[in-house]
Amino acid sequence: MTPQTLHFAGKEFVVIERTEYERLARSKGAADEHGLPALPGPDADGNVPAVAYGRALLARKLILARRRAGLSQAELARRAKIRAETLNRLEKGRHNPDEKTFNKIEAALKAAGVRV
Repeated sequence: MTPQTLHFAGKEFVVIERTEYERLARSKGAADEHGLPALPGPDADGNVPAVAYGRALLARKLILARRRAGLSQAELARRAKIRAETLNRLEKGRHNPDEKTFNKIEAALKAAGVRV
């Protein structure tokens, strides 16, 4: 199937079915209207994937805490003495931190006057 395209104001847009758009909007890595990772929705049986949900929830909490502290990802990573790439993966909900990494981030945020 060839996608249908529209041209408007010098840009090309692809037309897709609403159900496909909604599936893509819910897909891993999608963000909500506040730029926070979306929480995974339930499957047909009403079950939510626990690991994905936990990662997204932690990511959202980290982002909000970092924003409250007024820190960039790079600055929080520097203060926590972790790689910026590590913090980025955590904030995107791609990985779970080990206890040592989480404690470093928590300490850096606490020093900035913010709780996770």
